[in-house]
Amino acid sequence: MMNLLSLELINKVTAYPIVRNAQDGFFHFFTDGGVHYSVGFIEEDTLLSKESYQLIIANLNNRKSMRDKKVRDTIVAIVDEFFNRNNATLLYICETGDNKQGMRSRLFEYWFSTYNQKSLFTTMSSSVIDSEGIVNYATIILRNDNPYLSEIITEFSESIQALNQKLE
Repeated sequence: MMNLLSLELINKVTAYPIVRNAQDGFFHFFTDGGVHYSVGFIEEDTLLSKESYQLIIANLNNRKSMRDKKVRDTIVAIVDEFFNRNNATLLYICETGDNKQGMRSRLFEYWFSTYNQKSLFTTMSSSVIDSEGIVNYATIILRNDNPYLSEIITEFSESIQALNQKLE
């Protein structure tokens, strides 16, 4: 079970002030451009058997989001607090509703590549083409000290491979 994240600690280092939604526990913030973001974690048991959570990042008011370093810094601060309190796997699956999932995947990978503590983590990204021909992107992130590191990487690889073979 995920340990609760500290809103106070996140707000000490975040670029945009965040609030926690009491109903779902997700974090909300508004950008200088008026984009309303929601960031949260839900238990994931579809792809991975060990403790894992899916990272959800949503643009709630569907406003165009310009490349904003403060958005990256805010989301990274939330993810950083997640890993400070949990040694679970984080899975990020890019939303496909607007055919911008490839761009989202590249942006997320770029954000993580600029993270100053990335050497403490292992990441693995992959894609699956669904039955409708839509490419779905998924990335896992886990701490290098996770006792199940090699098992999780193997399981993720095998799950992606099985999903791709199922569609052939």
